[in-house]
Amino acid sequence: MEVSKMKKMSRCRKRRYVAEQGMTLIEIMIVVIIMAMIATGVAVAVIPRLEKARVDSAKSDVAAIRTAVQLYLAENPGKCPSIDDLKTERYLDQGKRTTDPWDKDFLISCSEGDDPDVFSMGPDMQEGTEDDVR
Repeated sequence: MEVSKMKKMSRCRKRRYVAEQGMTLIEIMIVVIIMAMIATGVAVAVIPRLEKARVDSAKSDVAAIRTAVQLYLAENPGKCPSIDDLKTERYLDQGKRTTDPWDKDFLISCSEGDDPDVFSMGPDMQEGTEDDVR
C-alpha cells in the first residue's frame, strides 16, 4: 500500500514541476503574433476615421472663420481681411487655432457682391482640387 501512495505523490510532484516550468518560446511567439494581428485590425479601422475627423474639424473651423470674416466685412466694407486682421481686431479669439488640421493657413478670398470664401487646401495641400475643405 505504501508503494501506491508513493507513486501518487510522485505523480503529483511531477505535475507540479511541469506546471512550474513556465511557457515555451513557441507559446510566447503565438501570443505576440495574435496581438500583432489585433493591432493591425484596429489600425485598419481607425486610420480612415482619423482623416474624416480632420476634414470635419476643418469644416467646423472654416464655418467659424467665415462668420468672423462676414462680421469684419460688415464693419469694414471693401477690405478683405487676413487671419491676422481678424485676430488683431478681435473677430477671432487670440487662442483660436487659425491653421487647418494639416498645419496650413486657412485661405480667405473676397469678391464683390459674393459671400467671402474661406477654405483649406485639404489633405493634399494643393489649392483648387476636389479635397479642398469649404
